[in-house]
Amino acid sequence: MKNRKNIIIILITLLIGGFIGWLVKPSGDTAESSEHDHAAMEEDQIWTCSMHPQIRQQEPGDCPICGMDLIPLSEDNATGDPEVYRMSENALKLANVRTMIVGSGDAQKEVRLNGKVVVDERNAYTQATHIPGRIEQLRVNFTGESVSRGQTLATIYSPELVTAQEELLQAQEIKEGQPELFEAAKQKLRNWKIGENQIQQILNNNQAIQRFPITADVSGIVTEKIADQGDYLEQGMPVYEISNLEEVWVVFDLYESELGWIEEGSTVEYTIRSLPGETFTGEISFIDPLLNSNTRVAMARVEVENENGRLKPGMFASGVVENQVGQESSEEIVVPKSAVLWTGERSLVYIKSELEDGAGFKLREVTLGPSLGDSYVIENGLQVGDEIVVNGTFTVDAAVQLAGKPSMMNPDINQEVLNETFTLPEDARSKAAAVVENYLQLKDALVNDDFDSAKESASSLGRKLANIDPNTFSEEARATMEQFKTQLQNRHKAVAAAGDISAMRSNFDEYSEVMINFASTFQPLDQKLFVQHCPMADNDNGANWLSLSGEIRNPYYGEAMLTCGEVLKEIN
Repeated sequence: MKNRKNIIIILITLLIGGFIGWLVKPSGDTAESSEHDHAAMEEDQIWTCSMHPQIRQQEPGDCPICGMDLIPLSEDNATGDPEVYRMSENALKLANVRTMIVGSGDAQKEVRLNGKVVVDERNAYTQATHIPGRIEQLRVNFTGESVSRGQTLATIYSPELVTAQEELLQAQEIKEGQPELFEAAKQKLRNWKIGENQIQQILNNNQAIQRFPITADVSGIVTEKIADQGDYLEQGMPVYEISNLEEVWVVFDLYESELGWIEEGSTVEYTIRSLPGETFTGEISFIDPLLNSNTRVAMARVEVENENGRLKPGMFASGVVENQVGQESSEEIVVPKSAVLWTGERSLVYIKSELEDGAGFKLREVTLGPSLGDSYVIENGLQVGDEIVVNGTFTVDAAVQLAGKPSMMNPDINQEVLNETFTLPEDARSKAAAVVENYLQLKDALVNDDFDSAKESASSLGRKLANIDPNTFSEEARATMEQFKTQLQNRHKAVAAAGDISAMRSNFDEYSEVMINFASTFQPLDQKLFVQHCPMADNDNGANWLSLSGEIRNPYYGEAMLTCGEVLKEIN
């Protein structure tokens, strides 16, 4: 009986377990389908590097060139517009691309100035002695003391003045017979600023005054004590500097680049470092007409009432002048500087458009207006509502370049013909071919990190350029060759003058751009040429070069990043 119960319990347990297993187990077809889909996804998914798109791997990992994390590569870049480059949402996040909607508003240029409080030069006075002699006593002994007009500042002993007084007393005795001599003796004292009361005192006492006072000609603050007790001074030598500080100047340094934004009459808001929490407003009353040739600075002056004496010469000041850009009440388009790619000839931005499974980016040329510090006014090329890239602009441009679409360095790369081509006579063709061959030797020397060979190739290239005579070209090709020769020689100077391989590489990019167009226009070689690109050269702006081989050998980094780059196109 007991065994029968055990058997029944075991059977029931097996049935329940089988039922549960049937519930949770997926069908064979589903498992097979899932496995197939997963395998297909793993097989189809390609991983690449945002900085080195030539890297292709079947699985995620690190870039073998720069070590960055690989990102999924979207093979489908069809957007309907051949100039639009598509990026997936995942790629946008990994590249940290940010955009903004262009709007309009009042554009203001804010100029920040630094300066200090100084004495109003019109109220500064040099107190001099009118009498030659030795200073017997100084009544004002320190800088900063307040003095009033007529106050005795010092006493002076003057042998010349004592002699002149004695001459006056002698002339008084014979003034009845020689009144002219008596008047001349008095005038001599007047020339030393001796007043009529003092002259009368001398005559009444019939005795020369030994020590005369030096009195203040103006009221103010002693800003400098020049003479000391016991000094012997000639007539007109300074004793004190006295300034009236009821009016002072706040003088700001105005750099050369800021002169166009500030003019006399501009309003400036400023603060004084010693008076925190207070803001002052003034008007620039004067700007130096001359620029300091050493510091490249002019002075802008604000006149300030200072009756309470709170502003003291030497205090530091910081000011702001705001300028309206454009016409009053006009609305300008302003974009961050990070959105603009500047090539020296063109200013470019990337416009974003929404696609079904990502975003499209297209290059657009714009015309820049004034610089507003961290932003630009856009005069032409953008409209309100356009969405532009403001962060990750260079990353987008590098990807666009390698996709063979219009980019910063190659705005016309999608055109069927980059330049008009010419068929050259054999002699002219051989000289053009020698220039390209010498350029390739220079490129190979940079690839091999061989500066000495690079210098030698650069020198030889200069000679080959000089041998080209545009007059031997056909009439149609002559003007084009003259332009190319001038451009190549101008860029050759910087390459040939380089003192090390880094300086030579930094000038090789512009040289290469002209050489690529030169080779495309005249096609002097029988071999195929490859236009190759490194996105990390030129501080991540990217740079191109020519090569006889499709294999990447990077002249901008040499052994450090030998295989960094991508083939952009071929010149047949």
